[in-house]
Amino acid sequence: MSDTPLLKIEGLTKAYPGVVANDDVSFQIMPGEVHSLLGENGAGKSTLVKMIYGLVRPDSGSMSFKGAPFTPSEPRAARASGVAMVFQHFSLFEALNVAENIALGMENPPKQAALAARIREVSEAYGLPLDPDRLVGDLSAGERQRVEIIRCLLQDPKLLIMDEPTSVLTPQEVEILFHTLRKLSEEGTAILYISHKLEEIRAICDEATILRLGKVVGTCTPRETSAAEMAELMVGKSLAKPGRSDVTHGEVVLKVSGLSVEPASPFGTPLRHIGIELRKGEVLGIGGVAGNGQDELLAALSGEATTAPGSVTLEGEKIGALGPNERRARGLLCAPEERLGHAAAPDMSLTENALLTARGRKGLARSGFINWGKTRSYAEEIIRDFDVRTPGPENAARSLSGGNLQKFVTGREVLQGPTVLVVNQPTWGVDASAAADIRQALLNLAQEGAGVIVISQDLDELLEVSDNFAALNEGRLSNVRATSGLTMETIGLMLGGAHDMHEADKEALHAGA
Repeated sequence: MSDTPLLKIEGLTKAYPGVVANDDVSFQIMPGEVHSLLGENGAGKSTLVKMIYGLVRPDSGSMSFKGAPFTPSEPRAARASGVAMVFQHFSLFEALNVAENIALGMENPPKQAALAARIREVSEAYGLPLDPDRLVGDLSAGERQRVEIIRCLLQDPKLLIMDEPTSVLTPQEVEILFHTLRKLSEEGTAILYISHKLEEIRAICDEATILRLGKVVGTCTPRETSAAEMAELMVGKSLAKPGRSDVTHGEVVLKVSGLSVEPASPFGTPLRHIGIELRKGEVLGIGGVAGNGQDELLAALSGEATTAPGSVTLEGEKIGALGPNERRARGLLCAPEERLGHAAAPDMSLTENALLTARGRKGLARSGFINWGKTRSYAEEIIRDFDVRTPGPENAARSLSGGNLQKFVTGREVLQGPTVLVVNQPTWGVDASAAADIRQALLNLAQEGAGVIVISQDLDELLEVSDNFAALNEGRLSNVRATSGLTMETIGLMLGGAHDMHEADKEALHAGA
């Protein structure tokens, strides 16, 4: 390996109205190094990598790449210099095949036959086999990530930026990804790795730079630093592990029987014979790899998707034929995975977003007239109780970092005192401190007697907060198992479909359904 830094950043500063996103940031990455960028949501990580990738221009400071000044004016210039990036949110067209999607990301793509051959060659060489002729809409979340990675590798990058790369992967897929990253590192490709999963950082990264409030506050060698120590460096204080007192589960508060729902999208997953019994004070964790019916399950429980009248029962009342507003009025509240656009309206203020779901349960409107003073007070309560970092309730939802918006959305639902709360991916892309706060809020809600369903791809999260666990695979739900005593190996098999099924599911399969 060379002694000359591949990427050197000196004094980068970027300010927006009311906030300094990056303040005199300096660090360097060596060839072949796996370098982690750590920090809370809003610490400045996203702005920093956007400057490296040419999406944002710094106000001051400088960068050099391979010893030469580096000032990319757009992503195309960054890619031409040897910088590639795999984003947290995939940018793929489901109706196109793998080769067509990869071609869209290339400046001068070869003919389809040559490109397909190259995709097979590179994907197999790095242990990420892909069929270039498959439709992206038919791929699992893990396979879609492979498309994004192979698209980058075909550019022969010298620096690969990865943002939350394991958020949609099973434990087995994570191991495959890490094998690929180690191979790239051995070949001299540097990797800038962003993740809130600190044990993964310890397993894969050589060095780490820690950001707090836009400034570099320290560095560490992850393999020699505990996850707790890294978390404390990020937030500047010790983190308490979420917990609650022993809870005796009460009567069944939510019952789902024989729930079968067709997906709204051609590439969605149909639900088949879902059965759930949730008791008061219980936290039920539902795990699954992305694309196995999580969104469809939340839509069916929230009332966004049409369900059979008797398929969902809340406190003895059949509510399967009711819509979202009616279910919410009766105490069944839901927080979807997609923060912007589904859980919150991006261009509306936090006050307005508080009104959207809490109007009835918090009495924010009467006779068709909105009580804006009361609504603003409720938004301020959410901001205060859930430590939402924002200048105030009149700020637009899109102005918040992902973690802070997630805290606002979760707080908005929790503070309405639901009988049952269903949350999908409650801490996806959220830093350790915010994740701990959100998980504690869910545990507190259960402690108060609510039933809570946590749908998540983060297995550590489910093991931490859940009393019982079930796996969702291809739209079918396994039998519920007590979380205590479950091993990662068992959970991995359950996620892959090698698990016991409900009797109704078995009967349907036996009948050829």
